[in-house]
Amino acid sequence: MEKMTRRQFLKAAGICSGSAFLGASRGFRGTAQAAPPTYTGVTYLTPAYQDLFPPIMGFVNQLKKQSDLFKIDFFDSGTLVKTDEQTAALRAGTIHFMFHTSSYITRTFPILGITGLPSLCDQLYTHGERLDMESPLWKLINEVLAKDNTFMLTGGGAILEPEYIWSGSKQVGSLADLKGKRVRIVSFEAEEVLKAYGVAGARIPSSELYLAVQRGTVEAVVANIATVMGRKIYEQVKYCFQIPVTGFTISIFLLKNQWDKMPDKTKAAFWDAAKWYEKNSAPIINKKFYPEKYWPQIEKAGIKTFKPTDKELKDFEEKSQPVWAWWKKQVGEEIGQKAINLALGRT
Repeated sequence: MEKMTRRQFLKAAGICSGSAFLGASRGFRGTAQAAPPTYTGVTYLTPAYQDLFPPIMGFVNQLKKQSDLFKIDFFDSGTLVKTDEQTAALRAGTIHFMFHTSSYITRTFPILGITGLPSLCDQLYTHGERLDMESPLWKLINEVLAKDNTFMLTGGGAILEPEYIWSGSKQVGSLADLKGKRVRIVSFEAEEVLKAYGVAGARIPSSELYLAVQRGTVEAVVANIATVMGRKIYEQVKYCFQIPVTGFTISIFLLKNQWDKMPDKTKAAFWDAAKWYEKNSAPIINKKFYPEKYWPQIEKAGIKTFKPTDKELKDFEEKSQPVWAWWKKQVGEEIGQKAINLALGRT
């Protein structure tokens, strides 16, 4: 099947947005001579993300081995739909699966906020198995997502290493250094907790971050090391304060009703590919790629790192509690507390 351009896709989406998955479903029930259905997947991430991109393509390549069951069209780098268009395209049925960063869509799906709660995120980084497919937390997340007809096939095996605070000429090496600083922050949860330290937040997409730091639009950046390396922010910063401000997963999402309708063999193929992704994504990135490749490059770039003291970690956790409480109200007190308990390893 010849790939569509972005213009052709959007034109088609406007005409028949609800028909794509329906057509695939009809293909399942057709005769033996019918062409295999095609599934379209997307990610806004680019090959420049040397850590995140290979596992994504590994998942896609696992699916492509099942060419007798279905075909796969996959578009990276936002070439088919932009970051903020992915969820709408999934709901319209014009794409069939998407990789998305949880922190980008917590306003749409508040339950995903569990992956980025300040301080708590360190637990899902250290104990990624608590987010595994079929784990109690994964099941709870999907019970809530099902109300929005959404299914998280996998959370990628853990959250990625937490987002730390990176700064330029004005050093941020402690919580006290944050006062009065303009800081780039993506997630609402991170912005709220840093307000307690006198921070002025600025929401800047990663694609615009390099110039924002270079021009002094912001004095510090809350970011995962993948963003620092993938967007070459290491050229503009001098310090890293390693406090677990927030975190995110690179998860795979489908429509729940369409997942349920998949033939067993097709569903099994997606499930097996997701199991592969879960094993080879965050666990490998966190335990091997970052410490063996990215952090040595950070050190070589001359960036000085600061670890928070036990006192700072305790203070940060205490100041995070209002954010946890706020989040629980968004998802429901009972569900929110249950998710927090599961993230902490409590039954």
